[in-house]
Amino acid sequence: MAAPRSFFWSRRIFLTLLTGFVLLPVYVMASSSLKPLADVTGEFRWLPSRLTIRPYIDIWSTIPLARYFVNSLIVAGAATVCSVVIAVFAAYAVSRYDVRGKRVFTVTVLSTQMFPGILFLLPLFLIYVNIGNATGIALFGSRGGLILTYLTFSLPFSIWMLIGYFDSVPKDLDEAAMVDGCGPLGALFRVVVPAAIPGIVAVAVYAFMTAWGEVLFASVMTNDTTRTLAVGLQGYSTLNNVYWNQIMAASLVVSVPVVAGFLLLQRYLVAGLTAGAVK
Repeated sequence: MAAPRSFFWSRRIFLTLLTGFVLLPVYVMASSSLKPLADVTGEFRWLPSRLTIRPYIDIWSTIPLARYFVNSLIVAGAATVCSVVIAVFAAYAVSRYDVRGKRVFTVTVLSTQMFPGILFLLPLFLIYVNIGNATGIALFGSRGGLILTYLTFSLPFSIWMLIGYFDSVPKDLDEAAMVDGCGPLGALFRVVVPAAIPGIVAVAVYAFMTAWGEVLFASVMTNDTTRTLAVGLQGYSTLNNVYWNQIMAASLVVSVPVVAGFLLLQRYLVAGLTAGAVK
């Protein structure tokens, strides 16, 4: 039975309103980034009276945005690589071997996602400071310390998700690879990993997005030289003025890597999330 015409029109109207609701903030941000500061702080207009690209030029000199950009790329990239590598080995071991406490380990890993991040802020701060005082290894205020901090959030979810995905890969493929002369690591990298690319990509995207936009720990665990973009954007607000047009321009610029990566890897991300959830 064909659906009534009113259903199709209702769906179109609802999707149009939803699209407008989602794109409206993006339009306000984009239009404000092309206005002079006086127009942004004055009466709001939907159509800019004057257009200028000056905010996109000034964002690099008002604050050291390039340094913050590099810090974010290094921290988010390293956290992503470490999360993927460790999660692949841990998930493969749990998925393929019947070890004692397997279920307890899986539940424990997943339960860490139940606690709010602020609960770990003070303990991690004290641990980093004490390690620095005892060994001289500067974890507090360094990129390495921030990378370790982000691993405590992205790694548990990554392991849990890849366990479900590896379980969906038939064990017969591992056995066939071992018959052909591969060891456990050979079967992992030659058979299981290629078959689990969508799940691995989904984990990588999740880890990168978690590290790229995190504010709480970055505001406490960094200093002027290791500050990331999420915290550095606060520099456009001074005691004397708030550069709203530059804030909008910088927000659009720093969103480009995440949006571009999501669009390029969208099909892998959807497939990975679906396969990891259905087991």
